[in-house]
Amino acid sequence: MFSCQRCEQPIRLDESLGDLSTASVDLLLAPLPDDNVPESTTQIQIRPGRTLNKSSKQTSFKPETDVSSLAKRSVASPQISNSSRSSASNNKESFLGPSESYVMLPRSHITVPPNHSTENSIDGANPDDQQRASLSYRLKLASRLFDLMSSRSEIDHPLCQECTDMLLDSLSKQLSDASRERDCYLDFVKKVNSRVISDTKQDDLRKEIQEIKIRESRAIATLKEIERERDNMKLELADLEKEAKELDQLEESYWQEFNDFHILLQTFQNERDSVNLKYDHDARQLEKLQKTNVYNDTFCISQDGNFGTINGFRLGRLQTQPVEWSEINAAWGQALLLLATIANKLNFTFKNYRLVPLGSFSRIEKIGDDNAVYGLYGSGDIAISRLFHNSRFDNAMVAFLNCVQQLGEYAERQDPNLKLPYSINKDKIGDRSGEASIRRQFNQDESWTRALKYTLTHLKWILAYASSSNHDWVKQKSNLLSR
Repeated sequence: MFSCQRCEQPIRLDESLGDLSTASVDLLLAPLPDDNVPESTTQIQIRPGRTLNKSSKQTSFKPETDVSSLAKRSVASPQISNSSRSSASNNKESFLGPSESYVMLPRSHITVPPNHSTENSIDGANPDDQQRASLSYRLKLASRLFDLMSSRSEIDHPLCQECTDMLLDSLSKQLSDASRERDCYLDFVKKVNSRVISDTKQDDLRKEIQEIKIRESRAIATLKEIERERDNMKLELADLEKEAKELDQLEESYWQEFNDFHILLQTFQNERDSVNLKYDHDARQLEKLQKTNVYNDTFCISQDGNFGTINGFRLGRLQTQPVEWSEINAAWGQALLLLATIANKLNFTFKNYRLVPLGSFSRIEKIGDDNAVYGLYGSGDIAISRLFHNSRFDNAMVAFLNCVQQLGEYAERQDPNLKLPYSINKDKIGDRSGEASIRRQFNQDESWTRALKYTLTHLKWILAYASSSNHDWVKQKSNLLSR
C-alpha cells in the first residue's frame, strides 16, 4: 500500500499501473530529450538498477530497486520499529543515495540486454514465489515511477484523488495568472511599438526645435532688457524706501498721540458706562418697587364655591357647610384691617365711624352722641343673653358695609373711569339680578353668605384702585422737593 505525500492517507494504485510491459516501463523511465541537443547525442540519466549496452537503444528495468524508495511511499506495517520509521522518513527527502550516478550517452549507444536469468528464475520458481515476485515487481516498479515523477517536478508523488484535484485547481489558477501577465506584457509591447516615431515626424520635430531655439534667443534678449529695467527700478525703489521711512516716522508719532488720546477717551467712556449702569439699575429697582403691590400679597381675596375668602378664611355660613365661627371672626378681622389700610393709603377718613382692627375681636366705634361700640365678631350660641350681642354684630356689619360704600364713592370721584360692580343701599348690597342683606338676624344663611361674598368682591375692586393709584408717590415726591 502507498500513502499520499500530502495528506498521508493510504491510497490504492490502479491495476493498469502494475500491468505495464517492459517496453512501456522503458519508455516511461527514458529521460526527456533536450531541445538544444541533437537526437544522436541525447543525454540519459541512468540510475542504479539499469544495465546499459552500447549496441542497444533501449534500457531494461532491474527489479532490485532501492528499498528506501519503496519504504518512503508505502504505509508502514505495525511490526516496523521506530528506528526503521525514522530512517524511512529521512529517506523521504533524499531517496537518491550517494551510490547513484548519472552517465551521459547518445541515445543510439543505449542498449539493454534481455535479463534471461531473472525470467528463468521466475519461471522456475513455484507459484507462491511467482506471486510474491510479481507483487514485489509491481511495488518496485510503481516506486521507481513515483521517484521519477517526483524528481522531474516540485511535487512528491503519489497523490490521492482529492489532493490531485486541489493541485490541479492551484496549477490552473497559476496558469491563469501567468496568462494574464503575459497578455499585459504583450499589450505593453504593442503600445511601445505603436509609439515609434516616423521619419516625417522626426523632421517636424527638428523644425520645431529650431523654432524653439529662435524663440529662446529672442526671449534672452527680452530678458536682458527687462534686467536693465529692473536695475532702474531698484534705484527708484531705494528712493521710495527713504520716503517710506520718513512717512513711517510720522505715522509712528501720529499713532502715539492717537493712543494717548484713545486712552483718555476710553477712561471717560468707562466712567460714563459705569454711571449709566448705576442709573439703569436704580431705574429698574424704582420701577420694580413702583409695580410691587404689597396689598395683594398681604390680603388675598378669592372665592371658594359659594363663599368669599380672604387669606384663606371663609366668610359666611351654610346649612350644608357650617363654617366655624372662629374662622368667620378671623375673616372679619382681616377684612376690617384691609379696609383701614386702604383708607390710610388714600388718606380717607370715614364719617361717623372709626375702625379698630383687633383680629378675631375687631370692632367699629360710632362717633357721635351715643359713642356706641359694635363688635365685629359673632357666636353660635342661641341663649337670650346672646341676642343683644347678635344685634350689635349686625350693626357692626352694617357699619362695615357703610364704610365700604363711603370708600367706594370716594374712589369713583377720584377716577371717573372706575365703576364698582355692586351697589350698596343701607344694609343691602347687590346688582340688577338681586340684592342681599348683610344682617345675620332674621335672614337666611344663603342670603347672608351671598351678601358677604359681594362685600369682599366690592372691597377687592377698591383695593385694585388703591394699588394702581399714585397718591402715596405724589405725596412722597412733594416732600422730597420741599427739602
